[in-house]
Amino acid sequence: MKKADVWQGTLALMALKTIETLGPLHGYGIARRIEQTSGDLLALNYGTLYPALLKLEQEGSIESEWGLSENNRKAKFYKLTRAGRKQLEKEASDWAQTTEILARFLAPGENPL
Repeated sequence: MKKADVWQGTLALMALKTIETLGPLHGYGIARRIEQTSGDLLALNYGTLYPALLKLEQEGSIESEWGLSENNRKAKFYKLTRAGRKQLEKEASDWAQTTEILARFLAPGENPL
């Protein structure tokens, strides 16, 4: 099965949720976890992940610090901030509402149009 690209607007949410769940992680760890969680159905492009992490850091949702990865390589580790927890809560709620609305359109025989 062909891997899908990450949907527009969901990468930040998946990254925040991954960091919330697993604690401080480096970019490669975040990418691997997102792919694993998707059942390897998503293909994560590192050219989109790192700019997304930078944007989240600039917005104050995550903080980073240098450390050593599992294989003793220097890596930047990202952790959630208080603002990031609030953003995650809001985005998760918004996404749940969006998928609920879309499900109404896709449910056979239940469309009131």
